[in-house]
Amino acid sequence: MNVEMLEYAAGAVVGVVLIVVVINILTLPFQLLFKLIINSVIGAIMLYVINMVGLVMIKITFIHCFIAGTFGVPGVIGLMIYMYLFKN
Repeated sequence: MNVEMLEYAAGAVVGVVLIVVVINILTLPFQLLFKLIINSVIGAIMLYVINMVGLVMIKITFIHCFIAGTFGVPGVIGLMIYMYLFKN
C-alpha cells in the first residue's frame, strides 16, 4: 500500500463519517416532531378515557393533549385537579 492510496481511504472514511453526522443532525428535528405528535395522540386518548369515565370533563385541546402526553399520568392528574378546582 502506498501513501496515496492510504490518503484516499482516509478521506473516504472521513467523508462518510461527515455525511452520517450531517444526516443525523438534519433528521433530529423531525424525530422530535414525530415524538411530540405521538405523545399528543396518546394524551388525547388518555383524556378521552377520563371523559368517558366521567370524573371530570376535560376538553381535548392540543395544549391539554400535549400536557397529558408529555407528563403522562401525573399530567392527566394535574389536569383533572385543575379542571375540578378552577373550572367549576
